[in-house]
Amino acid sequence: MADNHMLELGRKILASQPFSVLLGAELTGLSAGAAEIRIPIRPEFGQQHGFVHGGIVSYAADNALTFAGGSVLGTGVVTSEFKINYLRPAMGTALMARATVVHHGQRQAVCRCDVFASADGIETPCATAQGTIVRLSSPNVSPRAGPRGHPSGSPADT
Repeated sequence: MADNHMLELGRKILASQPFSVLLGAELTGLSAGAAEIRIPIRPEFGQQHGFVHGGIVSYAADNALTFAGGSVLGTGVVTSEFKINYLRPAMGTALMARATVVHHGQRQAVCRCDVFASADGIETPCATAQGTIVRLSSPNVSPRAGPRGHPSGSPADT
């Protein structure tokens, strides 16, 4: 699932997202209509029961959805909305989020994502999500700065 030029551009975009860098997220695949993100699970990602916090799982889905949408819409996109269903607690050594475009037009893409927790080479589904990714209204608008320099859009801006 990799177009080398698209994957390299995607990796540069991911590296420009401070929160993604903080989590250690890695874009492992990107091609027209599909994206894959890997996040190594660290102890500080846990919640009180020892599972990966839902916010980390949600981030993985959101960002994979947006990269998949951006692969068909262009780099100036944000998440307009998304929904996630947690299937089971996430535990293991890494999260893998795999997203695909279900349908797209010129300005928006509806995408779906499955998130897996990996342990000992076995992947277990832990969440599934669906979202709408939209183009920013102007190709000259930077997703990094909104009015008065405040960040705009989702942490999944691509």
